[in-house]
Amino acid sequence: MTDLYNYDLTAHNTFGINARCKRYVAFDNVEEAQTVLPSLVASGEQLLILGGGSNLLLTADYNGTVVHSRILGVQSSDDGADHVLLRSGSGVVWDELVAQCVAENLHGAENLSLIPGEVGASAVQNIGAYGAEVKDLITEIEAIEIKTGHLVYITNAQCEYAYRQSRFKKDWKDRFFITHVTYRLSRNFVPHLDYGNIRGALAEKGIATPTPSELRQIIIDIRNEKLPDPKVEGNAGSFFMNPIVERGQFEALQKLYPNMPHYIIDNEHVKIPAGWMIEQCGWKGKTLGRAGVHHKQALVLVNKGGADGKEVLALCQQIQLDVQAKFGITIHPEVNIR
Repeated sequence: MTDLYNYDLTAHNTFGINARCKRYVAFDNVEEAQTVLPSLVASGEQLLILGGGSNLLLTADYNGTVVHSRILGVQSSDDGADHVLLRSGSGVVWDELVAQCVAENLHGAENLSLIPGEVGASAVQNIGAYGAEVKDLITEIEAIEIKTGHLVYITNAQCEYAYRQSRFKKDWKDRFFITHVTYRLSRNFVPHLDYGNIRGALAEKGIATPTPSELRQIIIDIRNEKLPDPKVEGNAGSFFMNPIVERGQFEALQKLYPNMPHYIIDNEHVKIPAGWMIEQCGWKGKTLGRAGVHHKQALVLVNKGGADGKEVLALCQQIQLDVQAKFGITIHPEVNIR
């Protein structure tokens, strides 16, 4: 276990925001966390659970204790002839787990390649990309109830997963410290290619029927082309969630914007890309102070150099106002703002 005071969090958030916390505690195993977490709660300490920091905007120093999982290890077990259960420590880097799955011919996570962050956060956020969501792979979550130190086992259904949502972000917020996540992968490869420009990118390489490794590489190439490297330009990936609106509102907007991209959710709901709306508001490639909107992907807010969290938040709020004024739609941050 690591226990440090007045700790610099700059390297622990991909926005590269210069912020500190009063105390930083990292756990290497479940037993450490079970012992220490309840004592922190009993002392009245404010807690912030931090994974890879890829979905976080710090707007000030954190006057409390940051807790982090360094619980590693991946174990597999058969789940019938065609499926395998993969139990991963919450501190495992998500994309390293995806790479391991592809190498071991375990399928279902290819479209989630290169999403930043760690395994624990995947279960909180219900990470998704290119037509796939991790909720369709998760079977069970092991977690510590922070107040009591009790180890609990949570099913997929209990999490009430939805688009970029789970109970961990709502009524379970700050209640549990995730230690392990179990995923169900398939031995049979059924590629999902009908989202975004996957097929077009494959066609450019002359690939009609990709292998799992080819599909993973295509996803990586697409993401690298569209998204900035946080080591070069601080960011947290997609900053806003794509709003889901009622069909009536969508049809009214479509009359004004016939070429508006969209995805049908069901008979009553349609998803509209937030990045497209932000671009229509003229923000793509523009800056506000030392924060800006990425020049290739308007959904991504970036630290242009030396920005603090308040500058990024001010940009976020101005974009929200402009999108609301133009489209009558409120877009919400996907990023956790603290």
